[in-house]
Amino acid sequence: MKSYSKTRFLLLLCLIGHSPAWSQTSEKHAEVNRSLAALTTPATPATPATPAKRIISLAPHITELLYAAGAGNKLVGNVDYGDYPPAAKALPKVGGYTRPDLEAILALKPDLVIAWESGNPPAALEKLKAMGISVYVSQPDRINDVAREIERFGVLAGTESVANLAAAAFRERHAALAARYSQRPVVDVFYQIWKQPLMTVNDKQIISDAIRLCGGRNVFGSLPILAPTVTVEAVIAANPEVIVASGMGDERPEWLNDWRRWKTMMAVKRDNLYFIPPQEIQRHTPRLLDGAEKLCQALESAREKRPANPRQANHQTNQQTNPARKK
Repeated sequence: MKSYSKTRFLLLLCLIGHSPAWSQTSEKHAEVNRSLAALTTPATPATPATPAKRIISLAPHITELLYAAGAGNKLVGNVDYGDYPPAAKALPKVGGYTRPDLEAILALKPDLVIAWESGNPPAALEKLKAMGISVYVSQPDRINDVAREIERFGVLAGTESVANLAAAAFRERHAALAARYSQRPVVDVFYQIWKQPLMTVNDKQIISDAIRLCGGRNVFGSLPILAPTVTVEAVIAANPEVIVASGMGDERPEWLNDWRRWKTMMAVKRDNLYFIPPQEIQRHTPRLLDGAEKLCQALESAREKRPANPRQANHQTNQQTNPARKK
């Protein structure tokens, strides 16, 4: 197994951890204004006098969403790991999202900082607003929230025409995937985000939202923790039909094939071990639907591998669990 730095592991944990932050309203402008008013000091205006011209992003997914909203040219600062699209890599860095560099932020003279509620330290955001900087907090928790945030960023940056088109395209693609896959026969899925400790996600995490979109069921969805630690024995007992692993990059993690030793599991018997790059399914951005589509295709492949005759499948299972019946 490759050794990954502690920083990258913390990045993973933060990517898969989210907490509720927004209540739904029908008016995007009013909601944006309320968020800014709550996070600025009385001495500063609740909203910028004009659309923001100098924006700093405090999370990788925020950077990507701003580009999607047509506001990439308004970005003057970016965080570590804010690597998509490629143009984002050239932006001045203001530290990591867990430890933003306040001096670097001030030096870039932003008229708006867009923060991530479950990723950025609250104390840092309090200091920024105490310095008179307008701060908008973003917290997308579901697939539908991606389109909503694109629209909001368009309001903030004055790029609504681009943002609204991007949001509409996202919703259209999401609806098409739902129409095609969400009512398909259910597939039990174990989603592995790490090996040591062995970690998964529950139903409140956006990965499970993608699993549901594809007609799947998270076998550990009912656990109370967003990113619970489970045991190998618990996975074997759950007997998922599909195992999906992420990892930390574009390469299939070695631990996915480690499951092949457990030959009694349905996912192993039917060779339903799949990999999806984490940046395509763990970031709340338009690329989330790329990962969701790959997941849906994996679950559809698993359905196609099911025996045509259920009695035959039961007979094969009995033969494997009771060798005496083979005679």
